[in-house]
Amino acid sequence: MATITAGMVKELRERTGAGMMDCKTALAENGGDMEAAIDRLRQKGLSRAARKAGRTTSEGFIGCRTADDHSAAALVEVKCETDFVARGEAFRAFAAKAASRIFDGDPPDAGALELILGAELKNLIATLGENMSLGRFARLEAPQNGLVGNYVHSNGKIGVLVELVCQNPATVHRPELLELAHNLAMQVAAAGALARDPEDLDPGLVARERAVHRQKTLDEGKPEHMVDKIVDGRIRKFYEEVCLMEQPYIRDDKIRIKDLVRARAEDFGDALRVGRFVRLNLGEDARREE
Repeated sequence: MATITAGMVKELRERTGAGMMDCKTALAENGGDMEAAIDRLRQKGLSRAARKAGRTTSEGFIGCRTADDHSAAALVEVKCETDFVARGEAFRAFAAKAASRIFDGDPPDAGALELILGAELKNLIATLGENMSLGRFARLEAPQNGLVGNYVHSNGKIGVLVELVCQNPATVHRPELLELAHNLAMQVAAAGALARDPEDLDPGLVARERAVHRQKTLDEGKPEHMVDKIVDGRIRKFYEEVCLMEQPYIRDDKIRIKDLVRARAEDFGDALRVGRFVRLNLGEDARREE
């Protein structure tokens, strides 16, 4: 029996657009013969979807599912070729269904997600006549005394989940806490934070940023004894741009997010902590911070 490698499965998938498990099965049934496997996939009725594979899927929609009590939520990126299809009812219904499947099943990786949704996606491709693909996905489940706020932008291309944790169990049920979590999710969507706090940033990223600003400061002809102080100031500005808690609030740029959270904690008479967050922007890398 021929050995079916991951590379063979990948090549067949790229050539046909069929799912990974369908490709692996077709190769196994045909002793690893690539062309015979392609014919077998066509025989199974996958050729219509296959003809669409390879087309760019630059449009799409972010599906979201949230628990009724906001204790958990899921996001998924479903991609297609045109904005016309992305705005369609059938496509958005599939994105919502995909988010629900992720919410219920919590698949560990893309392969597991394809096992769950692959057949339905192929049927949608055949129905709507465009190449489509499942993109990144995420699921957050809040710890005890916490909730997950969510936000999907009106164009459906940006989705965010934010975890907010308190100490008093009664605070979790306050609508004001859910409103705060929603506003924080909007903040992440609009301002694109890379981390929660400066301490959470990749030290290598900070070191590179510091090196750039140091050289820039020297090139500006600043006095040597002033360089470090100037660089420190520019790094603080960098933190305000990429760290959620340091960012100016999008609804009132006179306060920072950490001040907003502190003020709400005082209103509640409780301690609040912003936990993990996830941001899916169609076509960009997911950003998750603990």
